[in-house]
Amino acid sequence: MKHQYSISVDENYQFELGVDDATKLNQLIFSEVEAGTKKEKIHILHNQKSFSAAIVKEDFLNRVYTVKVNGNSYTVNIATPLDRLIKEMGLSLGNASVEDEVLAPMPGIILEVTVATGDEVKQGDYLCVLEAMKMENALTAPRDGVIKSVYIAKGDTVDKGKLLIEFQKND
Repeated sequence: MKHQYSISVDENYQFELGVDDATKLNQLIFSEVEAGTKKEKIHILHNQKSFSAAIVKEDFLNRVYTVKVNGNSYTVNIATPLDRLIKEMGLSLGNASVEDEVLAPMPGIILEVTVATGDEVKQGDYLCVLEAMKMENALTAPRDGVIKSVYIAKGDTVDKGKLLIEFQKND
């Protein structure tokens, strides 16, 4: 199987790049960075036409870039072979069902619980405080909603991945 990178430009145009092409593009863009002579613009000659390109904004972790080509801005999303495999399998890293549950990110002791069943919360509201490795970690609401169940109380010891709080499902 030949690994392909999917590139979406402004969600209107789709391109496929093989590993060799992606490597060449990566070397073209980042060779100056490694040499410590990063240029603001890259000059590209394609089909006897000249293009001036620059990366204006980058979100490296999500692989989303804003690229300006000859004065026009484009949003470029890059999907790796792993991203494609996850999509083909029908899985999602940002699954909505995950937002219905708050799980313990690490083992620890519950120092405080600030919500109860039936409470309405907004995204970012404090739900509880977990002490782990002598540090207090405030866990917050992943979305707006109503608390369906609270499975913890002050002083409880929890393991990583334990269900702490559950939200009512969104319709």
